Amino acid sequence: MKTYAAKPQEVERKWYVVDAEGQTLGRLASQVAAILKGKHKPIYTPHVDTGDHVIVINAEKINLTGKKLHSKRYYRHSGYPGGLKSITAGDLLNRYPERVIRAAVWGMIPHNRLGRKMIKKLKVYAGPEHPHQAQKPEKLELKY
Repeated sequence: MKTYAAKPQEVERKWYVVDAEGQTLGRLASQVAAILKGKHKPIYTPHVDTGDHVIVINAEKINLTGKKLHSKRYYRHSGYPGGLKSITAGDLLNRYPERVIRAAVWGMIPHNRLGRKMIKKLKVYAGPEHPHQAQKPEKLELKY
């Protein structure tokens, strides 16, 4: 019996909406990453992007446990000497709540060409509205 390997043209993609209100950041990110990878499908193939599109709404209402709002830091570098910038999770959540979820999900998918294709299927919005009604997304209840 041969092992099945999905082909990129065979993959059917669905759209899901996830409400981040009251969710814990890491738990939400791990389940979103699994959907972006396609691990919930029987045709999952590690070297093929078999995942679905995910829309995360209410990113500004995500929860961080413990003292992470004040102690967790996000870093970026301009590429120039002395160009390292850092910001706390609380400040980033107030200014750009979408970046907190995007960074958490990015840490859970492969850091290569395939991962860059996967992260493009993630849409994050701070409020409850999103412009993807035409794709008829299904509401997804996350389980812990």
